[in-house]
Amino acid sequence: MTVTVKNKKPLVVPPAVRRRAGLKSGQEIEFRVSGSVITILPKSPAADDEYTPEQRRIIDARLNKADEDIKAGRVHGPFSTHREFITSLHKEAKKLNGRKTKRSV
Repeated sequence: MTVTVKNKKPLVVPPAVRRRAGLKSGQEIEFRVSGSVITILPKSPAADDEYTPEQRRIIDARLNKADEDIKAGRVHGPFSTHREFITSLHKEAKKLNGRKTKRSV
């Protein structure tokens, strides 16, 4: 598709091109220029914008708990081979076999 650049009007990306690129109304885009080539990219969200403050607090709390588990030695692995992993998995399964779960009737 070809459009004509005019000095007094902004450059318009045709709707068919926007659709094919997956651009949505209201989405922020970024322009990059290299020589005479203009690249239009969807703007990536900043890491701080991905989560609300409440979601960030929950994530941070879970990461802190995971750090405590690691420091307390409540981890498995690392395993050198898949056989070591499977052996460890079977040991853990045997420990759980004697326990009743919510699904047990």
